[in-house]
Amino acid sequence: MKITSALGAVLAATLVLTGCQGSGQDSEQVSAAPSYPSGPVTMTAGANPGSGFDITIRAVVDALQKEGIVEVPLPVQNRPGESGATFLATMVEQYRGADDQISVTSLSMMMNELRGKSEYGYADVTMIAGLMTEYFVVVTRPDSPFNNLADLMTAIKADPADVDVAAANDDQAPFDLLVSAAGGDPAAIRYIPFEGGGDQIAALRSGDISVAIGGVSEFIDLLTAGDLQALGVLAEDRLPGLDVPTAREQGFDVTLSNWRGLYGPPDMPDVAVSYWQDALGTMVESATWKQIAERNQFTTTYMVGDEFQTFLAETQADVKTALDEARR
Repeated sequence: MKITSALGAVLAATLVLTGCQGSGQDSEQVSAAPSYPSGPVTMTAGANPGSGFDITIRAVVDALQKEGIVEVPLPVQNRPGESGATFLATMVEQYRGADDQISVTSLSMMMNELRGKSEYGYADVTMIAGLMTEYFVVVTRPDSPFNNLADLMTAIKADPADVDVAAANDDQAPFDLLVSAAGGDPAAIRYIPFEGGGDQIAALRSGDISVAIGGVSEFIDLLTAGDLQALGVLAEDRLPGLDVPTAREQGFDVTLSNWRGLYGPPDMPDVAVSYWQDALGTMVESATWKQIAERNQFTTTYMVGDEFQTFLAETQADVKTALDEARR
């Protein structure tokens, strides 16, 4: 069975990007202000440990420090709440003009604003750089009665209340698409909200939930070890190093990826923005980052400046259109 989903088509076309390396900044901008950074810069994941936000920000810190690109301390903190919306409000309301606060964000920033879960969006902060995209994957326990997406969709159509689906706010959209592609009713899905992969994994292992959906990086280690099984990945083709059939292979024409990037507070000083864009541009070309990206199934799509702002504006407009159509 093959259907065309407005949300799937719009988001997949907008979010699956061709990698664009190079920051557009040069090292002279950093050397022009040798006093910055003069102390620690706090790196925040607006979700729990093990979430996509957490994995991303720790990967960035790891690469920056191992490669000696940034020498000041980069303490990582987790500030969970509403898939990043809670800390986004903190960044806007408490850290305006600061040069020592950076956080990670994603498609969830747009979803939260457009669905009325957050009064703030990307226009309210300083968007520093887009880093990468990754695909969504549906996972379950090895002893699950579901062996593929067809098994799962059949169960959901027969009795939606009998299948608990763990998903963060922004991860519900791709699962909605799968259910629609199967001829089911997305409004009937029993979603259990979680901040990210770490919480989902614990709930899967305890038997509290039936399946989970999230970014591949959140589950890759346990999938590789055989501690979880993947029912399908929402990519155009099978991902290298992860022998999991795509949804398309199983008869569900759904592909979707998620973008992630870094932002700072509103009115972040220009010298700080330039420094981090230069540092991150160097980082994405480094051996350490490339190893991390390969291990976590990240596709590096580095963007700054006008290119990043254009991407954000076009993506938000397309997501709004798709959500409006889905509500009709």
